[in-house]
Amino acid sequence: MWIGAASTGCESQLKREGFQFNPIPFTRSGRNIAQEMGTIRAIVRLLRSAKPDLIHNVTIKPVLYGSLVARILHSPATVNAISGMGYVFIAPGLKGRIARIPINLVYRVALAGSRTRVIFQNPDDIESFISNGLVKEKKIALIRGSGVDVQKFVPAPEPPGIPVVMLASRLLKDKGVIEFIEAARLLRDWKVSCRVVLVGAPDLGNPASISEKELLSWEEQGWIEWWGHKTEMERVLPLASIIVLPSYREGLPKVLLEAAAVGRPIVATDVPGCREIVKDGENGLLVSPRDGSSLAYAIRRLVENPEERARMGSVGREMAVNEFRTEKVVGRTLSVYEELLGEKFPAFFSRAV
Repeated sequence: MWIGAASTGCESQLKREGFQFNPIPFTRSGRNIAQEMGTIRAIVRLLRSAKPDLIHNVTIKPVLYGSLVARILHSPATVNAISGMGYVFIAPGLKGRIARIPINLVYRVALAGSRTRVIFQNPDDIESFISNGLVKEKKIALIRGSGVDVQKFVPAPEPPGIPVVMLASRLLKDKGVIEFIEAARLLRDWKVSCRVVLVGAPDLGNPASISEKELLSWEEQGWIEWWGHKTEMERVLPLASIIVLPSYREGLPKVLLEAAAVGRPIVATDVPGCREIVKDGENGLLVSPRDGSSLAYAIRRLVENPEERARMGSVGREMAVNEFRTEKVVGRTLSVYEELLGEKFPAFFSRAV
């Protein structure tokens, strides 16, 4: 099996697990035409070399470029995973609407292949793509999230001391970081006893990124603790009492699946993706998007009610095990492969494993 992706330092691990890794120079902005053409040429070379039975594209650029190249080369089955709408789809105002016009056109062409399936993580994204004429309903599969390893992410008691309220994410404005800071200021003004923690790093290739200067300023003023980028989230998330994600829109955020698996209550916005995993009043609380005050009230409620936190955390763990564990997601994905490959699937599957 081949993997084509930008180099991130994980190549050795992928090779140890039996994959052939092929670096592709993906860039974040897409503003340099020469760089984008270089990316497309790299995809062409990979597909001609690998001669795959099936191509599985993940995230926006691979979906668009990979699908277009596959159609041009008359390559076989193509699966496209839409894990979120991306910055361009949630950018407000006239500028955002104009930016979406060419992207929508490319999506229509890229997803029109006869042997193409598109995996969505929530029904809201499906409705958006269908209503805008970007994909036909018969090509769609709904697979809720990328799954969570419930053997790795396991429940743990809350750490002793003052409750920790944590947002763990790429530090982008559209993840609700500004509203989180506003909530932190209100909680301090209300003298709510909690520690407010940001886990993650700026994403300088994204126009919505929070700057390091802003993060250090907020920390200096005592509004938050900034822990920076962390790996091994199965160790980090149990350090919190409450996990927060006030995002503007998601596919289905993996951090919330992991939060549920470790038995933590969640406060998230009532938006596509988040409401797939957070059931209001059951395993967490849903609040209005772009509303720091609403967020602060919900956090305060859970900080001041440890029994409710424990109850919600238990419900979340049960949801993660029953609905979102990795094995279920893998099984549903293989069903999509089987539908596209037909009688070729047994041979494909035996090579894959």
